[in-house]
Amino acid sequence: MRWTTGIAELDFVLGSGIVPGSMTLVGGEPGIGKSTLLLQAAARLEAGGRTVLYASGEESPEQVRLRAGRLLEDAGPVHVLGETRLEAVLDATQALGADILILDSIQTVYTDALEGAPGNVGQVRECSARLMRFAKETGAAVIVVGHVTKGGGIAGPKTLEHIVDTVLYFEGEATLDHRLLRATKNRFGSVDEIGVFSMTGHGLEAVPNPSALFLAARAAGSTGSAVTALMEGTRPVLVEVQALAAKSGFGTPQRVATGLDQKRLAVLLAVLERRAGISFADLDVFVQVTAGVRLTEPAADLAVAAALVSSVLNRPAPPDALFLGELGLGGEIRPMGGIERRLVEAGRLGFRRVFASARTAGQVPGLTLVGLEQLDQLVGALAA
Repeated sequence: MRWTTGIAELDFVLGSGIVPGSMTLVGGEPGIGKSTLLLQAAARLEAGGRTVLYASGEESPEQVRLRAGRLLEDAGPVHVLGETRLEAVLDATQALGADILILDSIQTVYTDALEGAPGNVGQVRECSARLMRFAKETGAAVIVVGHVTKGGGIAGPKTLEHIVDTVLYFEGEATLDHRLLRATKNRFGSVDEIGVFSMTGHGLEAVPNPSALFLAARAAGSTGSAVTALMEGTRPVLVEVQALAAKSGFGTPQRVATGLDQKRLAVLLAVLERRAGISFADLDVFVQVTAGVRLTEPAADLAVAAALVSSVLNRPAPPDALFLGELGLGGEIRPMGGIERRLVEAGRLGFRRVFASARTAGQVPGLTLVGLEQLDQLVGALAA
């Protein structure tokens, strides 16, 4: 049994909703939208017949009400408690008979059983363990907010992430209007699922079609641009890879990558130079993935190579082409899994050609597969 929050993207990342008796940790940088998202979810859960207690240790109930008033939709009646002592929070949850406890945040609460200020390692560990026992014994679902450190990890002991059932990370650049909600651990659903939200002046809005959002600003016919399809959990997402190769003005050429591992870029440049005869020795190379997405799977190798070749040759890649494939050190192009779902998503968004390994299995009506064995064949296709 699951309780749906009424927010489609949040339910998707959780695995169809909240599991009773579970504990979920939502992490993210300050101001990213964690509290806003959970307040919206609390209001919809209450409207759906679930009793929710929103315990805030960072804001008073009046301040929470002011924040709720800025939402486009009426937040509706939500039980709010301004308290930092864990025992008082648990007592209020039981007295209310709440189905769901939302605690914002774990770094602000403390227990009388331990000495020390809220937020220290001992307090965070003990409070988390108490909350997990409370969830399992009562059947109430517990959702806690956790702030992140400068390194991007959730502040507090690493055991905090091991204790909970589900870990969600809220990601996004401050300059971008959209946010990514990513599941990095989920005992009741798929891991690595992402949900996409648009940050507006009236709260967070779910984006049902992330691929269209990520490709909205793409300029057709520009050089150094290629599109690939990533598998984020079970969802295919199309993103644009941009590359720029320019004459270096310094002794040592620059290698700058945003959204791509720097070492992976170095490998791809070496393969392009050795196997395709394209020299980058006197060129500055800049690669970025649009929309703040990170390329973690090797299926994007071919798109990065295509963007680099397009920039060097000053020839735009076909605007209706998708690039899928892993590059080996010998210059061979290897197939990848989940090809059917990637192709269906590409066809839905108007793509007509797919440059991929010649050993790729799977066809989608309306899509032409351009089979490639070696990297030099990709260079020849883009130079034609």
